[in-house]
Amino acid sequence: MRNGLFGEIVGWYGAAAIVGAYALVSFEFVDSGSLLYQLLNVTGAVSIMYISFKKKAYQPGVINLIWSIIALIAIFKMIT
Repeated sequence: MRNGLFGEIVGWYGAAAIVGAYALVSFEFVDSGSLLYQLLNVTGAVSIMYISFKKKAYQPGVINLIWSIIALIAIFKMIT
C-alpha cells in the first residue's frame, strides 16, 4: 500500500470515528461516559492528528492533540 494511501485511510477513519462517536451519543446509543465513546474519540483524534501533521496542517493537528488528551484522561479516570 502506498504511503499516501495509508495516510488517507487513517485520516478518513479519524473523521468517521469522531463523527460516529458524536452520532452515537447524540442519538443516545451510547453514553458520553462509555469506553466505546472515548475510544472512538481518542483513535479518531490521533488519526486526524497524524494526517494533519503529515500534510503540515497544524491547526487541526493541535486541536486533535488536545482532543486526544481529553479522551485519554477520561479513559484513565474510567479504568482507575
